[in-house]
This record gives sequence, C-alpha cells and structure tokens, in this order.
Amino acid sequence: MPGYYLGIDVGSTASKCVIIDEDKTIVASAVIPVGTGTTGPARAFAASLEEAGIREEDLACITATGYGRNTFEKADMTVSELSAHALGVHTLYPEAKTVIDIGGQDAKAIRIGKNGRLENFIMNDKCAAGTGRFLEVMARILELDVSDLGSMDTAAEGTVAISSTCTVFAESEVISQLARGVDIKSLVRGIDESVAVRTAGLVKRLGVIDPVIMTGGVAGNAGVVTALEYELGTEITVSSIAQLNGAFGAAVYGLQKTEQ
Repeated sequence: MPGYYLGIDVGSTASKCVIIDEDKTIVASAVIPVGTGTTGPARAFAASLEEAGIREEDLACITATGYGRNTFEKADMTVSELSAHALGVHTLYPEAKTVIDIGGQDAKAIRIGKNGRLENFIMNDKCAAGTGRFLEVMARILELDVSDLGSMDTAAEGTVAISSTCTVFAESEVISQLARGVDIKSLVRGIDESVAVRTAGLVKRLGVIDPVIMTGGVAGNAGVVTALEYELGTEITVSSIAQLNGAFGAAVYGLQKTEQ
C-alpha cells in the first residue's frame, strides 16, 4: 500500500488539512472555518481521512504547521508556517522567488531560496490592518459576506479611498462613508486597496523578485490581488491551492523528512 502524508495547518481562524501520496499528489483536503482552540483541527483531520478513504494508521507521517501547530497532539513533527509556505509554493512553482501570504490574523512576505528553503521574510502579526480579519470586519459593517468583496470590487466604477491604517479608525471611516450614501462597490474597492497598500509595504521592504506567488485565504479576493499588482508593478500568480498551501507544504515536509 502506498504511503500517505498528512499536513495540517492550524490557523487562528481556520483549520486546513491536506493528504498527499508519495508523488506529492493531493489525494484529499479539508478546510474548517475555525482554528486553534476549537474542534476545527480534529474535524479537518477527520474530513480529509474520510475523503481519501484511508485510516489514520495508513498515514506515514503527520506534520502540523500554523499558529496552533504545537497544540495538535496527533502530529509526528511540526514545521514553522513560514517554511511550510515556502516549501509548498516551491513544490508547485519551482521558479517562484517571492511569496505573499495574507491570512486571517497576519500577512507575510517570504523569499524562497534554493530547494524551496526559507531565505528571508517580513511579517505583520501585530496589527489586524492588512489581514483577512480587517476584511471580515469591513464586510460585517457593509452587511456582506467576505467572499463577495472581490466581485463587488471588480464591478466598481470608482474608488472611495480609506485613509485610516488602523482597523478601529477605518471602521469608523467606513461607517461615516456609508452615512454619506457613497457607492458600496466603490467603498469595497477602497477597502481592498487599503489592504494591498499595507501588504505592498511589507513586500517592498523584503524586495520584489519575480515570479511572485500569492497564497492564503485573501488570495481569493481578486480586488486585493489586482491592487497589489498595481502597487508592486508586477504580475502576481495566485496559487491553485492558495488557502491549502501551508498544509500542503507541511505534508511535503513530512514526506521529505521521512524519506531522509
């Protein structure tokens, strides 16, 4: 029976699981929208096993990454989320040099070195502005689902700029703009652009080297991606497994360590 390798990314707002085979092909995956300290990790683990049609005993290695990686008791080993993201991107995009990852509570700019190793990084984990959490707060104020922001941005004919860099102040600013009766689509574009400006600052400090790959849940927001491309002056490829990239990288890490 072929060996299977599971990677679990225990994030602050979501739990992601990926199972790969010996060829690094994804055979199952799961995303549960709650993270560390909840039932999310166990549910993601169980769901991925069920989708793969295998048992826990069939797994050659279980590797945990992410904010809550040290809390997942079934893990055989752990790997930092930065290294997991670098390896995950390198496996799918061998030429990639720069990774932009915007998660629920932080944003990361990562430089990939030889063999997919983490070479350098800059991270924002002290402020919610420029993260998925910021978008969730803004979506709630606008009475929208966060998944709707990208399509509304694309449909906007103008931009209502958000000048505040703090989530709390930006929240007040958005409420004030709504009271003035501004176009919601244009306001959404302004919100997306504010995230892009914050993230672009991180990437510029690291240094932009093409090709650039974007991962994380926010990569699904086309408005943020387009604004980031404008801010950085370069094309960005959105990973085909953007939200699962950390878990995938953890699974590949487990495979490599087991083979060694």
